[in-house]
Amino acid sequence: MKKIFTLLFAMVGLICLHAQTVYSENMGTPASTTVITAYTGWQNSAPIVYTGSGDVRTSLASTGYTGASGGGNVFLTSTVDKNFIISGINTAAYASAGLTLSFGYLTNSTSTQLVLEQSINGGTTWTPITFTNNTNTSWNLVSITGALASSSNLSLRFTQPATAQMRIDDVKIVNVSTTCALTPATATTICDASTLGLDTYTITIPYTGGGTATYTVSATSGTVGGNNPSTVAAGNIVITGTVEGTDNTITITGGTCSYSIVVNAPTNGCKPINALPVAEHFNYTPGQALQAQQMWTPLNSGDNITVAAGNLSYPGITPSGNSVTFDGAGMDAFLPFTDTTSGAVYASFAFSVTDLTNVTTDLASTYFAVLTDQTGSFTSARLYIRKSGTQYQFGLGAGTSADTWSTNLYNINTVQYLRIGYDFATNKIALFENQVTPLTPSIVVTPAAPITAIGGFALRQDAAATTPFIQLDELAISNNVIVLGVSDISNFNSNFVRNTLVKDEISFGSKSDVKVYNMNGQVVKSASVSPNKNLNLSELQNGMYIVTGMVNGTPVSQKILKK
Repeated sequence: MKKIFTLLFAMVGLICLHAQTVYSENMGTPASTTVITAYTGWQNSAPIVYTGSGDVRTSLASTGYTGASGGGNVFLTSTVDKNFIISGINTAAYASAGLTLSFGYLTNSTSTQLVLEQSINGGTTWTPITFTNNTNTSWNLVSITGALASSSNLSLRFTQPATAQMRIDDVKIVNVSTTCALTPATATTICDASTLGLDTYTITIPYTGGGTATYTVSATSGTVGGNNPSTVAAGNIVITGTVEGTDNTITITGGTCSYSIVVNAPTNGCKPINALPVAEHFNYTPGQALQAQQMWTPLNSGDNITVAAGNLSYPGITPSGNSVTFDGAGMDAFLPFTDTTSGAVYASFAFSVTDLTNVTTDLASTYFAVLTDQTGSFTSARLYIRKSGTQYQFGLGAGTSADTWSTNLYNINTVQYLRIGYDFATNKIALFENQVTPLTPSIVVTPAAPITAIGGFALRQDAAATTPFIQLDELAISNNVIVLGVSDISNFNSNFVRNTLVKDEISFGSKSDVKVYNMNGQVVKSASVSPNKNLNLSELQNGMYIVTGMVNGTPVSQKILKK
């Protein structure tokens, strides 16, 4: 499935100068190739009706022209007279001379002309609309002015008349007034707050040419304020109180002006940067999209990573909430967190592959989890997976492919506990598979260039034939390796911390750079300790702590009880 990548910042609605959008359709994004009459992903509903003998698909997505949506497009195959019909468009309020029709158009034959027609009587009579055919086999934007009828029941028919292959996308009709004095500029949006609750955002629309008529400004949601274009020559129309995730349409009428300005909500909502440590129990309603939750944002388009009822069971975990499932191609989910530029970052989670049958090629690798920067770049630290016969294995990499593969093979429907981490001091990415003793990574990779910052974690859906059916649960992200279910020293590295029940000091069998964390994940002490020397903890209150450090280049961790 084609992925349409977006910025992680607020996006703005765009308007055409002196233009009102009468009708717009970008074909949505079908999950698979679907005939026109069965497709339900259109932008418009009744009274608009879509018919025809073509289909909607995502291959050869539109690109290369302003406004190319890049998702689905209508495909008219090489069968003669394949067509696409849009009915029920209302242009009656506008003069024909002011109407402009535009659409994205791709053909594999510059000698075959797409047939474009219109009807004002429900398709009984069709009238041709002429335009210049594409001169290449790339996507182009066709724009036709003054040819559309002014009608309450306008229909458009696109027909492939020969044996060429043609595609249509981004059909749009706008009305242009040549006498309107008021000129709105590009709308901008800004979040009023960024919390884990539903926040609101403010829309600002600069304008000039005010004071030339009595203008009425309305919005589909929020409160209209700012300057009054009826009396103020130049200023800003301001709409406050629109709920994040909700688009808004601002209508401005007066004199000969008629604007309908569609403003898109900030692309990723008004969501916060999550503070470390992060504990994500996926405590959401089953069936909801993970990308829609306040801790997460979408990175592109496609089908969602879905919240699933139930949990994965693993020793040392007491699960709560729910889990998530994903497979194949689709939208990636991104969790931004506090930017980290030193020390280490680790992401841990319970993981299971529930079905491998969709993976058609043995040893075809893909990555499904990534430690990223705060922009969602996928080039930081990638966790790969590949099918190996009836089993699967994990790989690790920092570039475009896995640098190293684990020798461990796993069966479907078994649960693994995985940790992927990066240490800034040593420039090493590490993968820990399950609770092994001593706690040592199964794979270590050294990136060609040191990673400068990590501020996010992403789950990725690559392709239908490479990403298996995955269930994931109990995600934890922190600056240290959290070891599950620690009760005594016999479960851990005897070359590191020698005591689990301590008073004021703990001793070490080798040189180590040590950090001590409280159970809230806060660093309460750090030191570099020489071999056979003690670390004094007398200033700390009695209670449970986690001690982490690097021993001979290996990250280790131990829970201690000071009393």
